[in-house]
Amino acid sequence: MARNFSRAFTLIELLVVIVVIAILATIAYPVYTGVQERAKVTKDMSNLRQIGIATQTYMNDNDGVLFSTTTSWMSQLHPKYLSSWNIFKSAFDNPVVPRTALEDDTNSAVSYGVNNGPGNNVVGATVDKISKPSIFILFAPAQASGTAVSFQGTAGFATLPGVKVLGIGGNQATSTPGGNATGGTHSSRTKINALFADLHSENMTWSVFTNNTNSSSDPSAAQRWSP
Repeated sequence: MARNFSRAFTLIELLVVIVVIAILATIAYPVYTGVQERAKVTKDMSNLRQIGIATQTYMNDNDGVLFSTTTSWMSQLHPKYLSSWNIFKSAFDNPVVPRTALEDDTNSAVSYGVNNGPGNNVVGATVDKISKPSIFILFAPAQASGTAVSFQGTAGFATLPGVKVLGIGGNQATSTPGGNATGGTHSSRTKINALFADLHSENMTWSVFTNNTNSSSDPSAAQRWSP
């Protein structure tokens, strides 16, 4: 009769297996989170591009005039030029702290802000008045909560060394040159997505996402925010 050589795992063998699993998990987790982050960047960039296409179509229908940059600018694009309100929602939003609904014709909040520089709350402006449309930021993530979603770089929100640039209301994100985003949609990230006046989108370093009070560290800062 053949002997049965099967036996239980020893404690040492079990510990070795656990250590191997822990090492593999340590290696896999950064890869997984990196894939998640890239997916969010891609989704967020896609939203901005669709907003850009809708903005261009709006201007084509209105003699090249950009919609007035009120906090309800999104209603001038939706539903006529954008079929889904979800395009206004960023993949970077924190699901644990949802945005406050806007005072608009919808109960849904909006993740993006429009630069308040080209126009004002009454009259829009033509894009050809912008001196450097390729670097002028037209749309970017808005504040993490609240009802105001337009933003501007030269409205007295600057506090050195950090510069508050997103959101006219409270909870503006703060940029410290060379640092990460603090607060807002892209909190703790080193890069941010933006759509420019020539309607190209870009994943840009947060440290240059500043207004003209930081012109010493970013010579193009004034043109990023002011027409």
